[in-house]
Amino acid sequence: MNVHDTKSKVLPFLLSGFIILFDQVVKGFIVKYWSHNRILDVFGNGLLWIIHVRNKAIAFSLGHNLPDSLRPLLFIVLPIIVLGFLLGYYVMSKEFSGLQRWLFAGILGGGIGNILDRIFRPDGVVDFISVKFYGFLGMERWPTFNIADASVVVCGLILLLSIFISPRSVEMKSNKEASD
Repeated sequence: MNVHDTKSKVLPFLLSGFIILFDQVVKGFIVKYWSHNRILDVFGNGLLWIIHVRNKAIAFSLGHNLPDSLRPLLFIVLPIIVLGFLLGYYVMSKEFSGLQRWLFAGILGGGIGNILDRIFRPDGVVDFISVKFYGFLGMERWPTFNIADASVVVCGLILLLSIFISPRSVEMKSNKEASD
């Protein structure tokens, strides 16, 4: 691997570090200065709230009924193993575009941000962003989330989209059409 390849694979981890740092600093502020369940209606119309809640489960409170003894295994150890495998694939693969490397780094940063909460915050992951959902999918409000969650979801969706419309897949389709 040459220096350019190494740099192009390592540089996106600056984004991971930024997301982890920003996420933890904001969560620290919320924990220190925002009482539990206090609501700030940012625009005054209910669209966006800042509210301090805790989540001892994973996304959408999945697994909140699991026994406390099982949670560390499923919510800390398993995600660390999955992130480890993904990181290994990232390092070994030459198939990621530059954009996809940055998106992967965003997912990694968000994942680590929430794992840190699960390890060091016994009351659960700090969530504080609540968005009105206007009854769509039967929800008046989207489940409360944080910066790490937003990073994982947004980067994950864009990564999936980029995989489906990547120049490589377009090129493969063009080559197939030309051979027909």
